[in-house]
Amino acid sequence: MGDVVTVSVDGGIATIRLDRPPMNALNAQIQEDLRAAARDVSADNEVRAVVVYGGEKVFAAGADIKEMARMSYVDMAARAPELSSAFDAVARIPKPVVAAVNGYALGGGCELALACDWRVAAEDAKLGQPEINLGVIPGAGGTQRLARLIGPARAKDLVMSGRMVAADEALRIGLVDRVVPAAEVYDAARELVSRYLTGPALALRAAKAAIDGGLSMDLAAGLAWESQLFAALFATEDKVEGMAAFVDKRKPKFTGR
Repeated sequence: MGDVVTVSVDGGIATIRLDRPPMNALNAQIQEDLRAAARDVSADNEVRAVVVYGGEKVFAAGADIKEMARMSYVDMAARAPELSSAFDAVARIPKPVVAAVNGYALGGGCELALACDWRVAAEDAKLGQPEINLGVIPGAGGTQRLARLIGPARAKDLVMSGRMVAADEALRIGLVDRVVPAAEVYDAARELVSRYLTGPALALRAAKAAIDGGLSMDLAAGLAWESQLFAALFATEDKVEGMAAFVDKRKPKFTGR
């Protein structure tokens, strides 16, 4: 990773911190650093949950438009899959992931937040997909993850109008999961995922994989995928411990194995 994305770990929670002031514009470097950060926290067994954070002032106000303005179709045809896959790497982190959103989460910033499992937003946060105002559409998951999260009609409203959504409306339509005072966003995000720190890591991983993977399948395929993941957990030590604790009427001590 470079100096625009950092990873720190405290108490089993990794913080992926965007640090490209003033607006955390998501240029090619920050995209690739996000990919590397996602890889690192996925592989680190000490990390049990992840917070994606842009700092106290802004989450990410979008892509680096100055960088994009110079690009032709040929340039973007080569770059667009890399952009999308960088955010997909965050979505595929096999652990609970929450976005802590202060200020703006617009365009690519909103798409990055959508790649997380949950979103905690400040009371004065603004979210949206304003790409239509630049003559383009979202290109890193905004048309796909947004529609799956809030439904196609609401997604079309946001994408086709380009309007920004205040935190209260974002909460009402399901775009964010919790709204708190700005000074409490990071702590609230940590609190949200802290409940998973002592849980069965492999079962949590399977639950995320079952839900996310099943969204792209028909019901029969999704049920088969769920059954496969369910059965595989019977090979884990945490399954033995969890069921023994239930029988013994005690609290389980999961080890993530």
